[in-house]
Amino acid sequence: GYVFQQANLFPHLTVSANLRYGEKRAKRDGKARFDELVELLGLSALLDRMPARLSGGERQRVAIARALLSQPKLLLMDEPMSALDIHARQEIFPYLQNLRQSLSIPVLYVTHAPDEVARLADHLAVMRDGRVIAAGPTAETLARLDLPMAHERRAGIAIDARIADIDLRWQLALAKFEGGALWIAHTGRAVGEPVRLMIHARDVSIALTENLNVSIINRVPAIVREIARGDHPSVMIVHLEIGSRLIMARVTARSANLLSLQPGMGVYAQIKSVAIID
Repeated sequence: GYVFQQANLFPHLTVSANLRYGEKRAKRDGKARFDELVELLGLSALLDRMPARLSGGERQRVAIARALLSQPKLLLMDEPMSALDIHARQEIFPYLQNLRQSLSIPVLYVTHAPDEVARLADHLAVMRDGRVIAAGPTAETLARLDLPMAHERRAGIAIDARIADIDLRWQLALAKFEGGALWIAHTGRAVGEPVRLMIHARDVSIALTENLNVSIINRVPAIVREIARGDHPSVMIVHLEIGSRLIMARVTARSANLLSLQPGMGVYAQIKSVAIID
């Protein structure tokens, strides 16, 4: 199955007819999946509409459902959100995450956006000039400082964790992972539920000792594992190990020099923001 950058719906057919077009091409019985996919992708209220009356995000959801109704053995999504604005991307993300959790077929998702990779991918292959230059589990591959995406301003690391505690007074939840824990906004998830977090390198600063007189509540012991040049001579990217997980900090070269940062040093990672992405 193929989902294009543009939805490429038939403009003269309703949403329902576009979906039935895909269903007719299924080699197996696709009828049982029609209602399931309509519900999963939130299309019930759109079935009688023409494509011209849909938003960009709605059109792409219809295109995804049409591709899946053909009962493919593999789904290829070619930058499905590249033509969408920020609002439409935020609208479609929850549906893509639901698909990731419920589909029984592999999905090959092509993108240039690290945040999409972090939210959706379990395994990441990095390509340059038509060749695979790295591949592996998403969190580990995103953390590699020898790859170009680690040096982008929006670079970050995804961490899979579980809710371990909830502080209702301050509406915070403690997300625990192997060897560490972070406070995040309480979003209604219960203790024990899994959660995927995104920590952007730009939101991490480094201190030699724990500083209690700051507003940042996530101040965690860490070990410096690796230091590399950033995308500008003034920037350094620092690998920090927290428990068994690696995160990145984007700091100035001057700060790295003033702190005399070296691999093996014990420091404190001050994490200003942790995004909940799943």
